[in-house]
Amino acid sequence: MAKQVIGDPLEINGRRLSLSRAIRAGDFVFLTGQIPMQNGAVMTEGDIDAQTRVVLDEIKATLAMAECDLSDVVKAMVWLRDRADFPGFNAVYAEYFPVDPPARSAVISELLVDVRVEIEVVAYRPLPA
Repeated sequence: MAKQVIGDPLEINGRRLSLSRAIRAGDFVFLTGQIPMQNGAVMTEGDIDAQTRVVLDEIKATLAMAECDLSDVVKAMVWLRDRADFPGFNAVYAEYFPVDPPARSAVISELLVDVRVEIEVVAYRPLPA
């Protein structure tokens, strides 16, 4: 089966980005790392709780475009700008994945934009036969 692009192209401040929102490859859906965005602009304000909620809500919406939901996520990769943000991030993350959470990696990293968090996920949802 050929790969399938999920969703419309991503834009920041009216500029189209050179990446896809998500790609379905067989039974797997790979989402691009999501940063907090509101109304097409990078969300540089807000604490880690608010930014994490915005990111996870966008991930949920993108998964829905691929006919998946958060329970289909098998792997998450998290980048945080500040180690001190981990407890707040983790508390919000646990609300979105209350049962059987996915495998997860988390690192502290300088991010390319002025945000506190970026999250990338991989979902598994078998295609109908």
